[in-house]
Amino acid sequence: MLPAHKARQRKPARHQPSKLVQPARRRGRPLRLLRQHLRHARLRVLRTPRSLLSQTQSTQPTSRQQGSINRAPTPRPTTHTTQSTQPASPQHGSINRAPTPRPTTGFTQSPQRNGPAQRPAGSTQPTYPQRTTPAPRNGGTQAPPQQGSINRAPTPRPGAGTGQSQHPASTGRPGGRPMPRGGATHPGAGRPANRTVQRPPERRVVLPKEKPTGPVSIPAQIMVKDLADMLQATPNEIISDLIKKHSIFANINQVIDYDKAALVAQDMGFEPTQSALTVAPAVQRVKDGLSANEAMMATRHEDNMVVIPPVVTIMGHVDHGKTSLLDTIRKTKVAAGEAGGITQHIGAYQVEVQGKKITFLDTPGHEAFTAMRARGAQVTHIAIIVVAADDGVMPQTREAIDHAKAAKVPIIIALNKMDKLDANPDFVKQQLADIDVVVEDYGGDVICVPVSARKGTGIDDLLEMILLVAEIQDIRADPNRLATGTIIEAKLEKNTGPTATALIQQGTLKMGDNIVVGAMSGKVRAMFNDRGKRIQKAPPSTPVSILGLPEVPQAGDRLEVVADERTAKQMATRIVEQRRSETGPLGQVSLDTLYMQMQEGTVKELNIVLKCDVQGSAEAIKNALSKVGDENLKVRLIHEGIGNISETDVHLAGASDAVVIGFNVKADGAAQRLAQKEGVDIRYYNIIYKLTDDIQAALTGMLEPTYREVIEGHAEVQQIFKAGKNVIIAGCRITDGKITRSSQARIMRKKERVYDGKIASLRRGKDDVREVATGYECGIILEDFTDFEVGDVIEAYNQERVKPGA
Repeated sequence: MLPAHKARQRKPARHQPSKLVQPARRRGRPLRLLRQHLRHARLRVLRTPRSLLSQTQSTQPTSRQQGSINRAPTPRPTTHTTQSTQPASPQHGSINRAPTPRPTTGFTQSPQRNGPAQRPAGSTQPTYPQRTTPAPRNGGTQAPPQQGSINRAPTPRPGAGTGQSQHPASTGRPGGRPMPRGGATHPGAGRPANRTVQRPPERRVVLPKEKPTGPVSIPAQIMVKDLADMLQATPNEIISDLIKKHSIFANINQVIDYDKAALVAQDMGFEPTQSALTVAPAVQRVKDGLSANEAMMATRHEDNMVVIPPVVTIMGHVDHGKTSLLDTIRKTKVAAGEAGGITQHIGAYQVEVQGKKITFLDTPGHEAFTAMRARGAQVTHIAIIVVAADDGVMPQTREAIDHAKAAKVPIIIALNKMDKLDANPDFVKQQLADIDVVVEDYGGDVICVPVSARKGTGIDDLLEMILLVAEIQDIRADPNRLATGTIIEAKLEKNTGPTATALIQQGTLKMGDNIVVGAMSGKVRAMFNDRGKRIQKAPPSTPVSILGLPEVPQAGDRLEVVADERTAKQMATRIVEQRRSETGPLGQVSLDTLYMQMQEGTVKELNIVLKCDVQGSAEAIKNALSKVGDENLKVRLIHEGIGNISETDVHLAGASDAVVIGFNVKADGAAQRLAQKEGVDIRYYNIIYKLTDDIQAALTGMLEPTYREVIEGHAEVQQIFKAGKNVIIAGCRITDGKITRSSQARIMRKKERVYDGKIASLRRGKDDVREVATGYECGIILEDFTDFEVGDVIEAYNQERVKPGA
């Protein structure tokens, strides 16, 4: 053991950093463990009994006394640090631990640990606040430091209280974390180079957008969400305005008229004007009185128009050989696969003749499929009427000719079965001349080609005539635009699901195109040609089988390609809503609306389907109708017949926007239901001059229809609710009948009428409903009426037009 004077001269041992204060990054420990170790070290110092601490006031080391432990201080390596440490002489039973100086980086530490920090003259280093000695744990009084005693101040917890370290070396890290070794060693060292200063983002002043104002053109009917887009507002704003300011309840997909839409537009600062257009669906039926080629040419772009294959429809009487003729052309046996030898659906096939393609549509000749034949005639460029040379002109033959004339397509007569011994072509040509179909042999302009489907004679001549007529017509289309077409047939296959056969009329249909068909939307998943081969695209005049529709569409529905799936769904939704709001098909002609449609320019001639009891009446009416009309509107008799009005007559009228007139005949039940569904106007007469007078009055706008009132139901007011400033809801119970939202309403109070108007809203709970039946409760809001009283009776009624002869 060294003597005390040598012990004072011994060099301090090389500092070994304590594990308790080892930097977390060097030891690989998280900051949480470091803080925990520092807290425990501080507690050990505070819990050390005061009796064990040295009370000597001497600052010089003395020789060891009995039982004492004299531990020399172990200085830590410092950089530019001057430290003065005078160990006290140990006493009996005490532990004399010299304080361990804190490592500093580039700073000068004051030797007065318990006094205020002193900054040397000329120094640029910061001064530190005075360290305080914590009070004893047992509530005693802290004794002042004595000379020679070691009053070790507790090491403050890094980041305690304010989250910042009191040591200057920790200023480079938040939370009081000490700087790692090897950090800045020069005075005024800044933050590490890899530290990124995050500055708060600059505040930008966003000015509110000014809503547009000015004139706006609104159609006669418009959906709420479309009106919101037009006015650059949200649908909720439109609905809120309708309810709060006008007491009109509507949903986002509801169709409102121009008057209601104009009120909203005025509230938002617009100047509404009514446009000449109505809400036209994105998909329309081909019912404009033009041929398919004329309809395409009306919207063509000359630079993109190319010659396309003609679409030929084969029509005629049952068993006159239509399918056999087409089978001979295609060199396949299609007829063998048909049930009973009669075509059960519209087929579409394409053949190549002399390097040119021809598309054929095989429409059924049976009377039950007259409606499908009508749709087939509307998409065709040329109509071939097959007439058996041994049978002559039959009722379905005349109907087929009338369909072709109504579609304004050229007719080619195919005299089939010329190989039979009893064939009489001259007799057939005479019959055709009697129904205003004059062939070239008789001085007319109708081409007639004798053929034999069984032996194949005359087929080449028929195909040459088809190409000749197509060349004269100059049939063209634009293959570069979005595709449009017509559904020819549709069915549900067991393995593939809904399958539709479409005829592309404009543009080119491609795989993956988003399509709208009728009131549904879908995507082209697969396409097959008429031979069952998978294809990637279908140009104009191409029949194609399509997979990818959610449901089976109807034959005759329009197909249209749109830009994306969202647009397809929106268009389909609009069509569904419009069909719900319509009472009949768009643009269907009736005598009541004839004059209005004339003024709008949508009707230029009145088509009539005439059915009489005897042939003499039909001839007299034809002569009378020929004298009716003027240069602005002509009366056109597209079909006449003997007997009651049938479904075939209604289908033909619906396909050509015609009015059905029955003279001394009635329509059967099926025809009446179909006419109501399709919106076909049927008129009954028994006096010829009354018939001509009504048509003449319709042409001049003087025809006044007769209406009768039909009571639908009654409701009794039981409670009255106030829903807004000017919104009063009558809580009612339906006593008899039913109340519909489209009904007219009158209020009876003590057998006196106090109101007569329209129902603005019909609700059950929070739901807006279309009708409420007997025994149920509902809320009714009337237009421009709020003076309800408990006990009032609301009578719902409608006006029903009385048809002549009914």
